[in-house]
Amino acid sequence: MATIIHLSPIQTPPPSPRLFSSQTTLHLSLNLHPKPLSFPSISLPPYAPAKPRALVVTSAVKSLSETELVPVDGEEVAGKLLSETGVYAVFDQNGELQFVGLSRNIAASILVHRKSVPELCHSVKVGIVDEPDRTVLTEAWKSWMEEHIKATGKVPPGNESGNATWVRQAPKKKKPDLRLTPGRHMQLTVPLEQLVDRLVKENKVVAFIKGSRSAPLCGFSQRVIGILENQGVDYESVDVLDEEYNSGLRETLKSYSNWPTFPQIFVNGELVGGCDILTSMHEKGELASLFKK
Repeated sequence: MATIIHLSPIQTPPPSPRLFSSQTTLHLSLNLHPKPLSFPSISLPPYAPAKPRALVVTSAVKSLSETELVPVDGEEVAGKLLSETGVYAVFDQNGELQFVGLSRNIAASILVHRKSVPELCHSVKVGIVDEPDRTVLTEAWKSWMEEHIKATGKVPPGNESGNATWVRQAPKKKKPDLRLTPGRHMQLTVPLEQLVDRLVKENKVVAFIKGSRSAPLCGFSQRVIGILENQGVDYESVDVLDEEYNSGLRETLKSYSNWPTFPQIFVNGELVGGCDILTSMHEKGELASLFKK
């Protein structure tokens, strides 16, 4: 008997769907400029390179004995010491400590000493204070002073009470110019010539000048004031151009002194002369003896 075999078609799985077809259009969204992220705002100071320090100074205050001694001959001190804040000690050519100071510009201070007392300013020791607070500066200065006093039993000469060699003194306030009258509209009770006579006889040195001693108005008056200041003499000055309080003084003084020009300088009640005579006496060294009379 014949066997009948039924063959059924093989079921193959359907093909996987294609991801892309010729009719498929791919749409891509690329965000090339993403929204920036937000960070907290931070303020940074502008970059500044570290200030170079001079090689011969210390970055912190050491003891006086441990600090290097640096010669300061000539003007090259400006190249050795920068404009630092701290303490400094000045030594003479024999190595003797003369002065201990504190400054916010050490190089400038030492240059001043070098010019004013060159024979006492031969070498220095410098200690830089990183935190230039007044209290810190003072403590650093005290530590050097105490160390020197403990070692020697004495204060440096420049730091002794009353010594004005090293410390810059405030300029002396200049005396005001004298006024002979209370005002041009006031009636004088005595003649102007009598006021002049009393003035020159009651004061050792009197200078009748054009302008004030603080602001002379002519070169000759300026020269006279300079000589008197240089001599260190105590003198009175009268502005002959002041018509408000010295009205009529120029003509009166010309008659009184029999001298036609100004300035006029009187010493001990007598006319010495004008600018030329005073300058000549100054150059010859004769004024010192004149003012001592």
